Amino acid sequence: MADHPARKKPQHVIDAERARKAGSDRVWLFGIHAVRDALLNPARVKHRLMVTKNGADRLGEAINSAGITPEIHDPRKFNPPIDAQSVHQGAALEVDPLDWGSVSEACAPGQAAPVVLLLDRVTDPHNVGAILRSAEVFGARAVIAPRRNGAPETGALAKTASGALERQPYLRVPNLARAMLSLKEMGYFIIGLDGEADQDLGPVLASHTHHPVAFALGAEGPGLRQLTKDTCHMLARIPAAGSFGSLNVSNAAAVSLYAATLR
Repeated sequence: MADHPARKKPQHVIDAERARKAGSDRVWLFGIHAVRDALLNPARVKHRLMVTKNGADRLGEAINSAGITPEIHDPRKFNPPIDAQSVHQGAALEVDPLDWGSVSEACAPGQAAPVVLLLDRVTDPHNVGAILRSAEVFGARAVIAPRRNGAPETGALAKTASGALERQPYLRVPNLARAMLSLKEMGYFIIGLDGEADQDLGPVLASHTHHPVAFALGAEGPGLRQLTKDTCHMLARIPAAGSFGSLNVSNAAAVSLYAATLR
């Protein structure tokens, strides 16, 4: 039997493993937008800023606001500890991950009927970054993911989020089902997005206009775990025009968030 080449690990997995081995939770953000928004975020603990002269010029106001002293590097020798293929635009910033507090703190309904997203085994940082952008646009209270089998803060996630990582609460919890139970105790109606569900999303939302709502979305392919499905109040599908229609998880999140605004 012929040997098969070993499958290469995704870069975000390699980055997370390196951080764990180094015993550090620090993250390297890169790209002008991601670095600028992190510099301007007073809640972000910043450690080291590496920039080219051009990067320093573009980030001048943000650097002054953050009160950090940049390391200026020759573009030909600019070598921050990130993946060599990353589009860094001459800027890389070492930071601590953000702490958004507990689920009860971040998701307390108050007088509104907020929306929360729950990500079940969604590990691709580009998908999570796109979801954070949509969550910010549509005013989601928080995006919640498991600490294990979820996407950690990485430079790739921050760059895809295009600044939303600094403003949109992204909670990584020890146990997703436990977080869902906490949301239930706060009055949230939890809808699991499942293409095989019997009911369409629109009518389900229309019957819960005054409830805070949480959408549970699973990884592409395996979808929601059975425990996650069982913890939801109801499963619903996003209707498709064709029999083979399906959406990327980040697109499904955006559609669900928009549908929630129409309640």
